[in-house]
Amino acid sequence: MSKCVLLSWSSGKDSAWTLHVLRQQPDTQIVGLLTAFAEAGGRVAVHEVRRELVTAQSAAAGLPLWDVALPSPCPNDEYERRMADVFAKAKSCGITHVAFGDLFLSDIREYRVRLLAGSGLDPLFPIWSAPERTSALARQMLAVGLGAVLTCVDTSQLDARFAGRRFDEALLDELPSGVDRCGENGEFHTFCYEGPMFAHAVPVQTGEVRRDGRFCHADVLPER
Repeated sequence: MSKCVLLSWSSGKDSAWTLHVLRQQPDTQIVGLLTAFAEAGGRVAVHEVRRELVTAQSAAAGLPLWDVALPSPCPNDEYERRMADVFAKAKSCGITHVAFGDLFLSDIREYRVRLLAGSGLDPLFPIWSAPERTSALARQMLAVGLGAVLTCVDTSQLDARFAGRRFDEALLDELPSGVDRCGENGEFHTFCYEGPMFAHAVPVQTGEVRRDGRFCHADVLPER
């Protein structure tokens, strides 16, 4: 049975890799990228990526952007209400599944399943893996030309100096042993600017790096 899929899109490498994997499945049609932005400032939640860069990603992927505006702070019940509205719209458009780029956190997966319950949409986890396999996955991404930059670092798990670094072999070699190579435990978040999922690269440069409590954010800018 053919799947009509809306892809949850954080702007990071795992979302991009999920798109790449889905496009290799002949029974799957990806129809859009679903991204949550802060109402104030228009940036992707947690990743802190500018809307214009996500718009550039969607153009490079050849897919429309489905955006959801979230208040800040955003209580969970309000988040779920707004997402339910999007899921209802997706269902009315003939979409059958929502795909997520989660790797191995079972509590997150269970939450996604609950979030979609009753919507008429089924969840997909195309790159679901195991903690011991993410190092190989990270290097597989790099081997096929995926390019990304670290936009956010949780300094309780990783040194702030990694914010703004390119996600490459050198970075993987430098990460402390307890840090997941894909950052699945929230150690870091990325913006993906290049890879086989895009028709062309989204050139970027790193701007200001700032500390916000325990998080360190690198402002990623379009390359001028």
